[in-house]
Amino acid sequence: MGAIEKRLSSSQIIILGFALMILLGTVLLMLPAATRDGRGAGFSDALFTATSAVCVTGLIVQDTATYWAAFGQAVILSLIQIGGMGIVTVMLAMYLVSGRKISLKQRSTMQESVSAPKVGGIVRLTGFILKMTLLFEGLGAAAMAPVFCKEFGLARGIWYSVFHSVSAFCNAGFDLMGEKTKYGSLTCFAENPVINIVIMLLIVIGGIGFLTWDDVKNNRIHLKKYRMQSKVILTTTGLLILLPALYFFFGELSGTPFGSRVFPSLFQSVTTRTAGFNTVDLTRFSETGLAMMILLMLIGGSPGSTAGGMKTTTLAVMLSTAISVFRRRQHTLFFGRRVDDAIVRNAATVATMYLVLFLSGGFLISRIEGLPLLTCLFETASAVGTVGLTLGITPGLGGASQGILILLMYLGRVGGLTLIFAALSGNRGNTSRLPLEKITVG
Repeated sequence: MGAIEKRLSSSQIIILGFALMILLGTVLLMLPAATRDGRGAGFSDALFTATSAVCVTGLIVQDTATYWAAFGQAVILSLIQIGGMGIVTVMLAMYLVSGRKISLKQRSTMQESVSAPKVGGIVRLTGFILKMTLLFEGLGAAAMAPVFCKEFGLARGIWYSVFHSVSAFCNAGFDLMGEKTKYGSLTCFAENPVINIVIMLLIVIGGIGFLTWDDVKNNRIHLKKYRMQSKVILTTTGLLILLPALYFFFGELSGTPFGSRVFPSLFQSVTTRTAGFNTVDLTRFSETGLAMMILLMLIGGSPGSTAGGMKTTTLAVMLSTAISVFRRRQHTLFFGRRVDDAIVRNAATVATMYLVLFLSGGFLISRIEGLPLLTCLFETASAVGTVGLTLGITPGLGGASQGILILLMYLGRVGGLTLIFAALSGNRGNTSRLPLEKITVG
């Protein structure tokens, strides 16, 4: 941030920061040292990969392990880390380390970036985010190291542990298992309890948001002291893990031996909402199962987290509003508290934007490529939800279709409201009240 930030709104700084980081990543991935063949990636492959990494999506057009050299993999990991923590968070962290003073504008930008309720305490929150990120990623890498070192040797095992720990905590879904099974994600470790449990924990921890963990740190088991938002996030996240897991267990994986479907069911439920890893072949799933995964991908994680999607709180507000209408209540309620009507409007706007982007992208790709609509909708839901799960069509898509996915990944990561606020920056709107009319809905 420099003098330019004085002329830009917080929303504009956020979307510009992501765009610049994507361009930098693209340039680095085009260098000869980035690929195994020593020729560097083409512009389209580099741009797609950089966008997917910065937007912590995980969709790929080239296998990460077999196409990219050590330098390229390191660039991808760095982009994942920066994209997961947030561009603004990384910038402020650099300011803190250098001892420079953080301005009110920078604090305001950080507040919007992590969806904090107020500017006060934002510097402390930045330090907390850094510590939590390093702690959980370090613990995750240490837990997976024995498994990977045994499988791949000491040096590669440590690198694989760090890479997958960062990728899981940042909900990115990039993996290095291509040398065992190309584009196979973690299917080769489907029955390994350590890898399954650690990856799932990292995904959930990164996906519930730093403000929620701040509540957990400060209030521990005293749930009544938690912010209403934290209560909503924890409740919604728990249900979105449990209910789909039960469906996968008794539905999609019913043909698998009873003891061998516990981990796959839980893993697929956890990873589908934003992480992008998979331990089962998704092409085996029925259309019903794929449709359920599309819904989960669109929902995504929680505000102020490393996850994407329209967010668990958006879903919760929409459902609670519907319940209030059914019960003829005037306001949306959670845990004995009323939700501001402006939040309800924001939730409806975000949900509408994600649905429009997801459907428009799917229709366009299906028309351009001549592929089944459901398959294309799966890819667009994965892109706009920054998930990374795929039915295998992304590497074979044409330039136009890959361009659509790039745009969806970018829009999904920076957030719909951020884009609207950036576009309308400086427009205060019309505060006059027009004549009231009624319109029948439903």
